[in-house]
Amino acid sequence: MRKNIVAGNWKMNKNLQEGIALAEELNEALAEKTINCDVVICTPYIHLAPVCATIDTDLIGVGAENCADHESGAFTGEISASMVASTGAQYVILGHSERRAYYGETNATLKTKTGLALKNNLTPIFCVGEVLAERENGTYFDIVKTQLSEALFELSAEDFSKIVIAYEPVWAIGTGKTASPAQAQEIHEFIRKTIADKYGKEVADNTSILYGGSCNASNAKELFANPDVDGGLIGGAALKVETFMPIIEAF
Repeated sequence: MRKNIVAGNWKMNKNLQEGIALAEELNEALAEKTINCDVVICTPYIHLAPVCATIDTDLIGVGAENCADHESGAFTGEISASMVASTGAQYVILGHSERRAYYGETNATLKTKTGLALKNNLTPIFCVGEVLAERENGTYFDIVKTQLSEALFELSAEDFSKIVIAYEPVWAIGTGKTASPAQAQEIHEFIRKTIADKYGKEVADNTSILYGGSCNASNAKELFANPDVDGGLIGGAALKVETFMPIIEAF
């Protein structure tokens, strides 16, 4: 049975002290509630080890926002998947639209990163999605299918089953625009069918597919009510407990 997941992506926000304080506040809020989804926070690298040491990692999963495409070596400034895992983190975001757009990450690069993440027992939260021009010209199905197939479809069914997919309508990230619940369901259903065509219905039915595009307290419940939307990858709203908790509680 696939999991419902609400994951926060802090991006490049919060200094170390602020990040630890936010994680502690979230931990306290969750400890007082009965929740119906897994909660994950994906933080800048410097937060990973102290956050994992501070919170109840059975209550909150912790992930990095990226990892390197090499195991180790002379790659100044890079952080490997094994380094991420050594902090106690369990997840890593791969292929976020900002990494693709600003840092030139390709499907080939992401194929390598995914393999290294899995080798180090990290759960990839693998992002796919289209920009506005691709949405408007109707090629978004092809774009998403290519992102999945080129980066992930050489994995065994066993390894693919360890991955969480996050669909990002890039045109809706930080713009205040949101895909309608019907648009979200349409593309999530397509992603699940694409996975089923490759790996079979059982693997597809057990794959969590998150929505990531200006999801907030006012639209989360309606988005999550869709049969193929299994949660959210949350940006700005994850930076405050008072805006993150209502999304978690939408399940």
